[in-house]
Amino acid sequence: MCDVRRLAVAVQHTMEEATMGIGLVSPGKVKIRIEDVSMKYTMKGVLAVLENICLDISEGEFVSLVGPSGCGKTTLLNIVAGFVQPTQGSVYVDGQPVTGPGPERGTIFQQYAVFPWLTVKQNITFGLTLQANRRERAVREDVAARYIELMGLKGFEDAYPKMLSGGMKQRVAIARAYAVNPAILLMDEPFAALDAQTRDVMQELLLDILEKERKTVLFVTHSVEEAVFLSRRVVVMTARPGRIRRVIDVPFQYPRERRLRITPAFLAIREEVESLVRREYTHAMEGG
Repeated sequence: MCDVRRLAVAVQHTMEEATMGIGLVSPGKVKIRIEDVSMKYTMKGVLAVLENICLDISEGEFVSLVGPSGCGKTTLLNIVAGFVQPTQGSVYVDGQPVTGPGPERGTIFQQYAVFPWLTVKQNITFGLTLQANRRERAVREDVAARYIELMGLKGFEDAYPKMLSGGMKQRVAIARAYAVNPAILLMDEPFAALDAQTRDVMQELLLDILEKERKTVLFVTHSVEEAVFLSRRVVVMTARPGRIRRVIDVPFQYPRERRLRITPAFLAIREEVESLVRREYTHAMEGG
């Protein structure tokens, strides 16, 4: 066990004792294990992007990554997704090493990753037509109906993406990821391009869906408030090369309501995270 993980486990145990009965999600089995991961690119020299990342994510847990631009948040997400292989270290899902993408991991990107030539229903069921997750037509119809209802897309089943708002396109992308029933969702700033009001609504919708579906989520965001509102734990990363500066528990029970954002306890945690991130931004601007 690396030093970072040993410290994180000790802190987690202390937090569990201190917050007994407050509504923290009970830690389950380890779903994702990030073991001593480093990433370097060779571009007119060596660029170290990640350094010695160790993190365990429990089944059903929502964990957010925050930190200054360029600290490797998206790179780490892509390593967990299996899109790229780390220079050092390994990632495990359910104890098995990640060697590439897999159907148990669904990825949602910042861009509206929908197919413009397919309708809402066809986009949602697209993954169920591929060999890895192929389902019969009747099953695809049932899945589409379920997520169209959950995502508030009723009445737009036959609409094409060009007819949808940004928020609706992202709902379609999330529904498509959910439709293949992955155990893990990897989300890379999925709400960053939305206006503030739509973003708040999408955050609440995401938590509502997760309450029903019980997924494990690794979430990348630049918004500290978003990270605190959604997560059970917030991982603050250092300026490049990205390391784990601190892991902060968020001791609020689910489901979470909008008014939580203005409570003193929420504001205190947000300020703690923002302070850490600001220090890392300053460090990055000063060139390390």
